[in-house]
Amino acid sequence: MEKGNHSEVTDFILSGLTDRLELQIPLFVVFLLIYGVTLVGNWGMILLITIEPRLHTPMYFFLSSLSFCEICFSSIISHKMLLNFLAKRKSISYTECTVQLSLSIVFGDVECLLLAVMAYDRYVAICNPLLYTVTMSRQLCKQLVAGVYAVGLVDSVINTFFIFQLSFCSSNIINHFFCDIPPLLALSCSDTRIKEIVMFTIACCIIVSSFLTVLLSYVYIISTILQIRSTEGRHKAFSTCSFHLTAVALYFGTLLFMYLRPTSSYSMDTGKVASVFYTLVIPMLNPLIYSLRNTEVKDALRRAMNKLLTNS
Repeated sequence: MEKGNHSEVTDFILSGLTDRLELQIPLFVVFLLIYGVTLVGNWGMILLITIEPRLHTPMYFFLSSLSFCEICFSSIISHKMLLNFLAKRKSISYTECTVQLSLSIVFGDVECLLLAVMAYDRYVAICNPLLYTVTMSRQLCKQLVAGVYAVGLVDSVINTFFIFQLSFCSSNIINHFFCDIPPLLALSCSDTRIKEIVMFTIACCIIVSSFLTVLLSYVYIISTILQIRSTEGRHKAFSTCSFHLTAVALYFGTLLFMYLRPTSSYSMDTGKVASVFYTLVIPMLNPLIYSLRNTEVKDALRRAMNKLLTNS
């Protein structure tokens, strides 16, 4: 294994979304609003699930875990991005870049795998409703979330180790708004082929296995729903998973576009747009998707607001 020339690089320069000075302040305001909505929406979802007894079910346990993941994922990216909009020199230290890369991999994997776990939860609830409370026990739910984080940590350690074994000798300018795998591979002057194959294989295993879990779960779910005789029954069954299906379509569509293609076909500008969508926009949209399309959440929010107004 080749050894990276770590002493040659002490920091990196993030090129950001654009180098046009007149757009820095407007972009700062836009992404500050996006980050603010993300924090309010996801913390609000966690608080609502915590205080509302009717939401103490496996589905909402996973949803609160997803909201926590969204907060962490968005914060890792947004913090440095917002600072750099206002900075003359958009630098990030070698250590900060390492931490940002490793944590973004962890929470990116966690979100991907949690969506698969939530699809399995919907499969059990709709296809085996009588066994739902036994199958999806509190202990199993905790073990599934712990397992998801364990996979994310292992993947993060492997990828971060491989990336920072590379040499960065020709330039320290990362053509991106955060430290991500494709722009760091493009920046390196080392031979990245072997490492690229290994990282691509790991990404395939995580993304494709999650996607197949979601796909198979919904094949069985749709098959079961179509066997329900009453229109009302079919509508009620489908409504319990429609919001999750929307979130899955947004996330996996972007992720498959971003990472399951070779570096040779990777466009940095296209990659930036896709990265903005899955690291910042989707974490903002998910609480809206899960609340606006979910009658249980809307009813719980209404009860919580009424209780708050009554007490005040």
